Amino acid sequence: MIVWINGAFGSGKTQTAHELHRRVPESFIFDPEVTGFYIRKQMPRTLQTKDFQDNVLWRDINYQLLKEIMAQSNSTIIVPMTVVHPPYFEEIIGRLRADGIIVHHFTLCASEQTLLRRLKKRGEGKNSWAALQIKRCIEGHSNAIFEQKVDTNHMTIDEVVQYIADQLPMDVLPDTRGTVRKTWDRVMTQWKHIRFF
Repeated sequence: MIVWINGAFGSGKTQTAHELHRRVPESFIFDPEVTGFYIRKQMPRTLQTKDFQDNVLWRDINYQLLKEIMAQSNSTIIVPMTVVHPPYFEEIIGRLRADGIIVHHFTLCASEQTLLRRLKKRGEGKNSWAALQIKRCIEGHSNAIFEQKVDTNHMTIDEVVQYIADQLPMDVLPDTRGTVRKTWDRVMTQWKHIRFF
C-alpha cells in the first residue's frame, strides 16, 4: 500500500514520513520532488515550468513509478509530497486507486501562523518560497478531495505519526529510541532535505 502525506510547506510532512518509515518494517520513502529536479535538469530552460508539478511529465512519471513499484514489491511506500490541485491529485492518486492500488492519503493542516513559525524554526523567513505558498496550500487543501485531514496545530510529530499509524490497517512498531537518538535522527532528516540548488 501507499501512504501519501500531503500538507503545506512547514506542516511536518517530511519528518512525519521519516518517523513513520522508522516504525513500519519493509517501508520505503518515495520522493516525487526528485522527479521534478530530474525533469528540470534535462529540459531546455524554454520548456521548463515555474512549478514542476505543472509539467504533465512530472505527474505521469510519478504515477508510473509508483505503479511499477507496487507491482513488484510488497513494501509500504511512504510519499511526503504537497499536492494542492485536485486534477493533479486525480492524475496520480486517483489513477493509482483506479488501478486497485490502496492509497491512504493524509493532509497535515495548520494555521498560517503555525506554518510561518515552523518555517522560521528551520531558517526560512516570511518571504521564502515555502512561506509564499502557504495561502495557496491552505486554500487548495480546503477542497473535499484532500480527505483525512489532520489538524496539527497543537500536535507534536510523535502525535501526528501515532494518529496516522492508528488509521493504517497494519501494526506499526513502537518507538524505542531515546531522546538524544530521536533528536539526532530528526536533525539529520532536516539536514538531508535542505535544497542547495
